[in-house]
Amino acid sequence: MTDPLILARRRFLRQAMGTTATVTAASAGGMLPGLVHALGKIPEELIPGKSIYDMRGSVFVDSKLANEDTYISASSLVETGSSSYVVFVIGYDAHILRENSRVQFRGENDFEEGLKLATGKLLSVFGARTGDQVHKVETSTATIGIRGTGLYTESEDDVSYACTCYGKVDIASNRDPQSRETIVSVHHDAPRYIARDGNSGGLITPAPMKNHTDEELMLVEQIVGRKPDFASVKSYTAPRKGY
Repeated sequence: MTDPLILARRRFLRQAMGTTATVTAASAGGMLPGLVHALGKIPEELIPGKSIYDMRGSVFVDSKLANEDTYISASSLVETGSSSYVVFVIGYDAHILRENSRVQFRGENDFEEGLKLATGKLLSVFGARTGDQVHKVETSTATIGIRGTGLYTESEDDVSYACTCYGKVDIASNRDPQSRETIVSVHHDAPRYIARDGNSGGLITPAPMKNHTDEELMLVEQIVGRKPDFASVKSYTAPRKGY
């Protein structure tokens, strides 16, 4: 008898692919170019030892040019060149790293303890942590503590961007102890900029929801056998805001 979880994933995948096919040209222009291609490649069960589920352009893992058989561990360095991206899994966490980006993971084997996005753009979904385990995402200007959520981050020299797509996070400035905020989000409710410089207590400011879509969140959650909290498949029709 087929496992009920596998059956559920099959139904979700068929519906997700059908939904993606109906996305309008306007919103589709902001998604990953290979989104539909990537959806079609997602297996019904996670493949042991497989990390990369879609990629384009120049992708490096631990300073070596990657291919779709390259293994990404919880301590790997992942980098992308221009016009490049990679969709990959580490344990129960899944990520989309966009072009011209560099992220160093911290952890052991397939368990992420944290990551540092030195530069670029990263969309991530994290499995729930247990007990007092807190995953830490570092950018150029902020440290974000999470226990299981969807998060989109951008890291530049003088400012970072963080959208808590759903879940709870603690955001703290790397330079100003007075600039910190706890955010609980259902659906991109409180995106934030975190500046490098400015008045003490005022480095975290409201931002728009930008540069990522609900389809992408559905994609990476599907890879690890979950679906986003913000919508059921039945009611899902389009992203809240396009890229």
